[in-house]
Amino acid sequence: QLQASGGGLVQAGGSLRLSCTASGDTVSLAAMGWFRQVPGKEREFVAAIDWSTSNVHRADSVKARFILSRDKAKRTVTLQMNSLKPEDTAVYYCAARRQPRIIWSYISTQSSYHYWGQGTQVTVSS
Repeated sequence: QLQASGGGLVQAGGSLRLSCTASGDTVSLAAMGWFRQVPGKEREFVAAIDWSTSNVHRADSVKARFILSRDKAKRTVTLQMNSLKPEDTAVYYCAARRQPRIIWSYISTQSSYHYWGQGTQVTVSS
């Protein structure tokens, strides 16, 4: 089970932080990440982290602005979003993958993940 928090309304150029905590069988976690979706559009990859190595992959659109980190002990990933733009407005979904370890080339693929959070709204005003 995934519980997301954070999000909200912010002006362009501002920052927000999203957190997602996994509960249940977290021993078998392989990766966690974030996707986002705008109404009428496909859900898109934002960032993800390999739970074992802490290697991070971010979408090109956020690479220079978003930071993803994980706290193993708290079973939490945190997405620090800086220099937010109106085009970052979306519902953000936390995702998690259980073992086996994720194939790195598929880390941005939705089907690589087994669990999804409820979504949290991020709105960036211009």
